[in-house]
Amino acid sequence: MLWTVLLALLVLLLLQTQLSVCLRELRSGGSSPPAHSSSSSSSTSYNATQQRLPGAIIIGVRKGGTRALLEMLNLHPDVEVAKAEVHFFNVEEHYRRGLAWYRAQMPFTLPGQLTVEKTPGYFAAPQVPVRVWNMNPAVRLLLIVRDPAERLVSDYTQVLHNRLARQKPYQPLEELLLLKGHIDPRYKALQRSLYHQHLARWLDVFPREQIHVVDGDALIRDPFPELKKAEKFLDLPPRISPNNFYYNTTKGFYCLLSSGHDKCLDESKGRPHAPLSIQAFKKLCRYFRKPNKLFFEMVGRSFSWC
Repeated sequence: MLWTVLLALLVLLLLQTQLSVCLRELRSGGSSPPAHSSSSSSSTSYNATQQRLPGAIIIGVRKGGTRALLEMLNLHPDVEVAKAEVHFFNVEEHYRRGLAWYRAQMPFTLPGQLTVEKTPGYFAAPQVPVRVWNMNPAVRLLLIVRDPAERLVSDYTQVLHNRLARQKPYQPLEELLLLKGHIDPRYKALQRSLYHQHLARWLDVFPREQIHVVDGDALIRDPFPELKKAEKFLDLPPRISPNNFYYNTTKGFYCLLSSGHDKCLDESKGRPHAPLSIQAFKKLCRYFRKPNKLFFEMVGRSFSWC
């Protein structure tokens, strides 16, 4: 009889304790915070991850291969990337929201992981270098470049595709590029290909060793050597290997392999260029000779451009 009473009292005590715990949780607002997924932290507690400002930014160039570079860097286990272009430093509406908003656009990372953001519009926007410096003077910057004449045609092709998708007309490239038979320097896509002008603004703020130049044409031909250089620049242990890439003969460029899964860039990559006559393209190449030479001197290397 005594054992029955003691057992009943023990059960009541346990129930009272559980009820007290439940009441405390209700008063504090319910259940614990939900876990946030991270490709590298599925078995790690929620408190170990947080959103951090980027330690590296791919600043450009537009149509230079920024998406390919971002996806390839994301192969590294110590890298997490912002999935969308944030346009924080070059869009006033976003910039006015402050660094807290910018941080909220970043992925959740573990301590020691590197957050990378890419917005190719940063490179040519005059106000951006100082704004990036004010966020973090030690941030590492990656600039991927390609033949400026080819980049211009690719730039036009993307705009043309977007206009046609919205059933809006658009002038032929040659009409925008030439004025009375000569290159029109007012054409926006042309101005974005004057790399030396834009880089000069960045070098007014950041030291040259803080800006790593990636050869976009080489990245497409053979990604691994360029990724190896990027790993070194970012102080990352070498984890990306040639086995992370395979050439897709149908698409005509390299795709990525990671943990048994493959990934190719979307159909807009490798899209056929809009037509431009040989004569107009030669004029474009001649126009870029001097700007290209100035850019080569600034970065201390040359590229096999037209």
